[in-house]
Amino acid sequence: MVSHRCLQKTYSSQLPSLSVILIFMNEALSIIQRAITSIINRTPSRLLKEIILVDDFSSNGELKANLDEHIKLYNQKYPGLLKIVRHTKRQGLAQARNTGREAATAEVVAILDAHIEVNAGWAEPILARIQEDHTVIVSPVFDNIHFDTFELEKYALAVDGFNWELWCRYDSLPKAWIDLDDVTAPMKSPSIMGILAANRLFLGKIGSVDGGMLVYGGENVELSLRVWQCGGRIEVLPCSRIAHLERHHKPYALELTFAMRRNALRAAEIWMDEYKYMVYLAWNIPLQIKNSLNENDCLDRGPITGKTPIMYSCNEYSPQKVYYHLTGELYVGLIAEAVAEDNCLTDPGSGENPTLEPCSKAAQNGLHIYWDFKPVSCVLFKG
Repeated sequence: MVSHRCLQKTYSSQLPSLSVILIFMNEALSIIQRAITSIINRTPSRLLKEIILVDDFSSNGELKANLDEHIKLYNQKYPGLLKIVRHTKRQGLAQARNTGREAATAEVVAILDAHIEVNAGWAEPILARIQEDHTVIVSPVFDNIHFDTFELEKYALAVDGFNWELWCRYDSLPKAWIDLDDVTAPMKSPSIMGILAANRLFLGKIGSVDGGMLVYGGENVELSLRVWQCGGRIEVLPCSRIAHLERHHKPYALELTFAMRRNALRAAEIWMDEYKYMVYLAWNIPLQIKNSLNENDCLDRGPITGKTPIMYSCNEYSPQKVYYHLTGELYVGLIAEAVAEDNCLTDPGSGENPTLEPCSKAAQNGLHIYWDFKPVSCVLFKG
């Protein structure tokens, strides 16, 4: 599934060691086994130090003694390779990732979902890039496994972006990367999805994943904003591919809107300075300034008793006044997302509510026009 040019690349024999962290909650045991087996079979044993399973308080019975027995069997064949950490209460995806990182001992941590399968040669590009620059947080390229057939679908190369709701999305390839004419080169990315690899000490130094995020959604974007503003960078590596199992249902919650909105506002208040109002608008929330942050501090920990924010200097990298700026690569989302035709707020008559119609249609039908909305331009009041 990887480019033939990726297959031609060679790597140092002295790459850093790797801890793979698998996060799960009520995952099928067979799916976890597939993930473990793919990691063992497709990662050089000299590089793979450990596989750490983090159970975020599963209620599925087969993930108790049955899973422990499978871990025991794996460790009989690969002594000491598998470890498991179990939460005694459900803490959410972000905190589960932190639990895994804290338990890891290798130089590099790869924090993955448990419903994945790694491709051959997935680890070497990650370890080589982080060895070159320990401040880089990297993501593999994702492929898709269909849940009903387990058929593998190859996804096109893309970088990881986000919209104004701070929900992740795929974005087009950067022009600067295309101009390199090198399909093996790392791609600078605004954000990461949920799967990442990093130097373990660097990830800890910048605060790891924000454990104050509820359930999941937004924690990856918050981490991305923090990495870029605290001296790091984010890249997608075309030569590293991981297949993600498309799931029929989400185990954490059927309705994530509350958690997503709350997490997005938390990230915006912390990191987005004068641009945070865009996040409020995207969630249709009245503009309220809730935090007054000292520009020499940053905040990426959860609240302490009394909901007082924990603030601390940004680990000697850069202060909060290094603002989040919108560039061509980061300008994504619902506002000014694409060029569209003019729309006008019109009076359809007969006492009906005003409607938004294409201006050409409104003029043709003789409707009274109140406002004219022009893409990437001003809004005109027609009276």
